[in-house]
Formats: sequence, structure tokens, C-alpha cells
Amino acid sequence: MSQLVEIKNLSIAFKQGDETRQVVHQLNLTIQRGEILALVGESGSGKSVTSMSILRLLNEPPVSYPTGDILLSGQSVLNASPSQLRGWRGDKVGVIFQEPMMSLNPLHTIEKQLGETLLIHQGLSLKQSRSKIIEWLEKVGIRNAKNRLADYPHQFSGGEKQRIMIAMALINEPELLIADEPTTALDVTVQAQILDLIKQLQQELNMAVLFISHDLTVVRQLADRVAVMEKGRLVEVENCQQIFNQPQHAYTQKLINAEPPDAFCYSDKNAAELLSVKDLKVWFAIEQGIFRRTVGHVKAVDGINFSIKQGTALAVVGESGSGKTTLSKALLRLIKSQGEFTFAGQPVNQLKKDQLTKLRRDMQFVFQDPYGSLSPRMLVSEIIGEGLEINKIGEPAMREQMIIEAMQAVELDPEIRHRYPHEFSGGQRQRIALARALVMKPKFIILDEPTSSLDRTVQFQVLKLLKKLQKTHNLTYLFISHDLKVVKALCEDVVVMKAGKIIEAGSCEQVFTQPQHEYTQNLIKTAFVVS
Repeated sequence: MSQLVEIKNLSIAFKQGDETRQVVHQLNLTIQRGEILALVGESGSGKSVTSMSILRLLNEPPVSYPTGDILLSGQSVLNASPSQLRGWRGDKVGVIFQEPMMSLNPLHTIEKQLGETLLIHQGLSLKQSRSKIIEWLEKVGIRNAKNRLADYPHQFSGGEKQRIMIAMALINEPELLIADEPTTALDVTVQAQILDLIKQLQQELNMAVLFISHDLTVVRQLADRVAVMEKGRLVEVENCQQIFNQPQHAYTQKLINAEPPDAFCYSDKNAAELLSVKDLKVWFAIEQGIFRRTVGHVKAVDGINFSIKQGTALAVVGESGSGKTTLSKALLRLIKSQGEFTFAGQPVNQLKKDQLTKLRRDMQFVFQDPYGSLSPRMLVSEIIGEGLEINKIGEPAMREQMIIEAMQAVELDPEIRHRYPHEFSGGQRQRIALARALVMKPKFIILDEPTSSLDRTVQFQVLKLLKKLQKTHNLTYLFISHDLKVVKALCEDVVVMKAGKIIEAGSCEQVFTQPQHEYTQNLIKTAFVVS
């Protein structure tokens, strides 16, 4: 096995004004041809900046490399010309980015975006590349791929967008795949399929994989070797079995032990019902022809029923595209729906616009992507206080105090409120998103994958925070997630969705220990696999 990548004494720094801040310190690391090397560590440890430097994908300035070099097949990356770098990017080295919505062009169809990389590196026209695009979309699990070529990124779920990014990275069969949290947005069954696919292609092509992840369960199943980073320094590199069975460094031991608590939650059986949903449907028309006649419907949510008690947490789990996020938008009346649902005894589907505005103070949303959901042009204080201003709650001085209290509640220093979102880690951004919801003093919060993009140690902190906030403020959660370990630690009840329908529901203990549906059994078996 020969070396494909050699990182020698590499330091990486960011210049901010007159100050230069070093984020990676004299790193030495190799990636062998045909191996899977996992790079792990908490947010801010330097994993992503190190991996992106292999193709010099970071803007220079503000990025600089005070010491060292990176060799790709023996050639210096840091001394490479722009044309050399363009030739390597997408051909010799493929990249799967962490945030697919930020990586896919919202103005271009999926066919055009995948076809572009085949045109640049293989000289194939769009017509010539169509069959290969369909083949790769099917390989990564996009259903009905042939009929979705003309669709745009916003027409796919978060998990589907991630699969499209994976297809784009692998379509040219690169020598090295850099996978930055490639399974973050995927449910456990699709995650297992994607991991199997990456491993299969890695063996077929003798492809090296640099796999960046916070999910140590996934790392344990996939990696040959593991490199552990803490605060920009490499603290341990060893084969996978050695790392998990006999970790040497205290920080590695901390990462491995940072699992959600393995215990079920139990609720007050006498608690009042807060939300009740009966026969809820969200159907999207399929239109064809010049006159846009409706020829069918996509049944995103198809006649579901459930209820949530005050002060409890209900989990909604299921594969990407099963209707979880569509359901949450329907509950807030952000999209049209049919059926009946009541909130605190009020029939939500009959409320007028001004009544709905008042109700939404009690119903808040925390989005999956903590970066994409925060405006990069607004200060943290403006983001958190926007709802107060729109709803004309309090005078400026009172709003400022409410913002400070919300930040303290989510364990953020109020002094940082005059900074911008890009200055924070993923975990801090998610706390800002929680503060934005909490400042409205809601009764009910919809949490759409709120911990999926966070490393395990930060996940554990956010979970503890969510439970603390729930107890302090008597909050009710609708928790959308594909991570069943997190669901088990936070939620009392769970509903399992597939193709717009609820196929199983009950207490977490009941569903997790005695799943009835084959799909639920497969979900649980995959989520709690022990390597």
C-alpha cells in the first residue's frame, strides 16, 4: 500500500484584520492508497480546514499556510498552479461537503449539475452523460431518478440532497474521496446503504477515503485507521480496533465515552393534551402539459393521526422523504393541508391570519441546518430579537433584556450578541437558534434534526440543555430525527413514518424493545448495531 497524500508539518492560519490566528499546528499525517482514514474531533478541532486544504478549497487570504506542505501523489498542493488544482478537483479528488444545500446551485437542475463535472473532466455532453447520471443517482438511492433529472435542489429532502452530493463526488471515480460528514442528514438505514456503497466503491477502485465524522459508531464500522484532532493538533493516530479498544489519549477516551444516556424517558400520564392531529394530509399536485393539468399527486403526508401531551417530547422518525419535515410545516400552517388539528384546544386549521400570528408565538421551529437558518448579515442579537420586533413585544430596553435572558438560558455568554453567525461553531449556532425560539416563551417547539450536524460531545451537551429547558419551562417538543440513540435519550413517545404514513406508534420503550413493523425492526437493528 503506497502513500497517496502526505501532510508534512502543516500549519494553517486565518487572518482577521491585523491579527493572525493559527488553527492547525504542525500536522503530520498520511493517507494510503485504498485505505479509509477517519478524522475525528469536536467542532473547531481543525478537521474540515485540514481536509479542505488538500485541494486548497479555502480562500487565500484569509487562509495562509505558515509551515509545511501537502503532497498529492508526490506533487506539492501548496505550490500547484490554479490549472493543476482545477484538474485535480472533482477528478483525482472528489469531495462530499457537510451542508448539501450550501453546495448545490439552487438555479440549476440536478442533471445540469452532475453533467457539468462529466463535461469538465470527461468531455461528455449532457446527452452523452444522461445514462451515467441516472445510474449514479440510482446507486445512491434517489427514487425514480429518471423522472427527477429536471428537478431543482429545493424539490428534494435534506437526505436526498446529501445523496446527490455523494453521486456528484463519485461520478468521476476519483483516487481520493474526501467525505466531510457525508451521512449527517441521512436516516440510519440509508446511512448504512451509503456506507456500504462507499466501502464497495473504495474496494473496486482502490480509492482512498478521508472520512470526517462526529459519529463514532459510523467510524467504527467503516474506518481502517483513525486520526484524532483536538484544538488543531493531532493527538492520536492508530488502527480502528486499537483506538476503540485501547484509546491512549484522554481526549480520545472522552470522545468515545460521549454517548447519549441509554435510558428511556417517562412522562406524566395525567398531563393535558396540547396538540391533537386527525387525518392530516399534504398532497402536492403533479402537473403536465402546456395547460398544467393535474395528472396525479405526491402524497407527502397521507392521513395521519397522533397527539402530544404538555411537557413531553414526541419523536418523528423515518427515512428521508417520508414526510417528517412536511408534517412539521403543516402543523405551523406554513404549507396548505387538509384534516383537523387542535393546539391548546384551538382548531388551528380554522384560524385567520391575525389569529395565526398570535398562535405562532406559542409554536416555534428550530431548523436542521444551524448555519443556513441564521442570516449571515444579522448580528446574533438581531437574529434572536427579530420575533420580538415583528410581534411588537416590549420596548427596546425590555427586548434587550429578553435577548440576554434567552442567551443565558441556552448557556451562551450574552457578551457575544454583537457578533455574526460565521464566528461561531456548529454547536454555538444551534444554541443561537434555540435562543431565537425560546425568547418568544413558547409552549411548543418543533426540533428538526437539531443535533444531526453536531459532534457527539456537543450533541450530549445540547441534549442535556433541551431536557433542562423542557423541565424549566414545561416545554413540549416535536423532535424530528434519524438518530434513534438521541430519540431514546430525549423522547417519551415515537411515531415511525414511511411514504407519508405512520406505520408504527407508541412509547419509545414499547417501540424500541418490541417493534412490530419490519421497517421499524430494520431501523432499530441498524441504529444499535455493535461492531
